[in-house]
Amino acid sequence: MSQDTRLPPADAAETPASPPVVVKKYANRRLYNTESSSYVTLEDLAQMVRQGRHFVVYDAKSGEDITRSVLTQIIVEEESKGRHLLPTSFLRQIIGFYGDSMGAMVPRYLETVMGAFSRQQDQVRRAVEQTMGGFNPFGGLEEMSKQNMAMMERAMTLFAPFRGGQEPAEPGSDASRIAALQAEVDRLRRQLEAAQAGKKPD
Repeated sequence: MSQDTRLPPADAAETPASPPVVVKKYANRRLYNTESSSYVTLEDLAQMVRQGRHFVVYDAKSGEDITRSVLTQIIVEEESKGRHLLPTSFLRQIIGFYGDSMGAMVPRYLETVMGAFSRQQDQVRRAVEQTMGGFNPFGGLEEMSKQNMAMMERAMTLFAPFRGGQEPAEPGSDASRIAALQAEVDRLRRQLEAAQAGKKPD
């Protein structure tokens, strides 16, 4: 069975077109899809994500929403199969932000970057369909993926000077660092917009 590698729409998780599928997780760690009235696996849920199907997972006993932890398990499962999407350096940076005062800024930034990448992927797929003759459909997408990840990693390192436990180098340096960070984020945003428009960024 072929695997659909298409990313779900950038806003699929936030604005589902239909009510989410409810999945219950039991004490024996089995997952039950209440829509199909059948037990499912993490791979089944991963396929639903690829198809843009929105679902929520609840603990069958407590009723707690455990969707986030199940999605994390799916990522661990995919990585264990050798489908490495997350560079080691990026994972270290993410771990470093847990419990950090700047950690609250990370989720929204990652959502913005991944949303832009998802839209770019759709554009590349459309271009492939229109110009298939002699064109390598994976070259452009792979290069775009590398560029986006490099930009993301670079942006993540910009947060490092703000982490707790570090004394400012001089009075007012925090303000200048924040200004520098904002300028860099704006520059990265312009790069993404330029990439989407198919032109070379300034």
